[in-house]
Amino acid sequence: MITIKELLHRYQSGEISPQKHIHALLDVIRSHFHEAKDPAWICVASDSNISKQLSNLELLVKEKTITNLPLYGIPFAIKDNIDALDWETTAACPDFTFDPKKNATVVQKLIDAGAILIGKTNLDQFATGLVGTRSPYGAVPNTFNPTYVSGGSSSGSASVVARGLVCFSLGTDTAGSGRIPAAFNNIVGTKPTPGLVSTEGVFPACKSIDCVSIMTLTAADADIVLDVMKSTELDRVKEAQFHPI
Repeated sequence: MITIKELLHRYQSGEISPQKHIHALLDVIRSHFHEAKDPAWICVASDSNISKQLSNLELLVKEKTITNLPLYGIPFAIKDNIDALDWETTAACPDFTFDPKKNATVVQKLIDAGAILIGKTNLDQFATGLVGTRSPYGAVPNTFNPTYVSGGSSSGSASVVARGLVCFSLGTDTAGSGRIPAAFNNIVGTKPTPGLVSTEGVFPACKSIDCVSIMTLTAADADIVLDVMKSTELDRVKEAQFHPI
């Protein structure tokens, strides 16, 4: 397992490149996803998707330089009730599946900071549940003892971080859906204050109190991700235009 800070240091020192690291990581993830039917994932990035993201990263480096990209080449995953362009959103319900027209605000912020989206993760259907077993895509087992539950509803997001498959992931948290699976899988679960982080492009369990949660190996990593995701005043104005009170 590797933290965001550690991976950034390895990139900056030239020990490894995002291209090599991401492709090696995907080989590991795909071997589990396709052969063992890893229930933590609903969808994993295709080669063309990753190539597109890595090309975009190269353009970002030319515009901003590596030092101005706080998540340069950092692999992450998102709970599958959060929209990402070119990825289906299912909310763990196949009949509900739709193709979003754009990235959720938080996803766009992460990509603009250099992060690479590896896949979308399983959840208790429609983010309603605290155990991680209520999904037609399978029950996500606890990382340390498969006879125990993973916690939910952000079960897959907690699992992939706890196993070192990505450096961080996004879940959602209304009444514990991010913090509970994080605790059950021995990682850090951060629930931002409601309103601090945009929920635009997130299918809600309870829209008035939902938060996008962050799962990391360390509190220091969570701080890096939260700083990128925080809403600006312009974000709030744009959302108010689409969702007037």
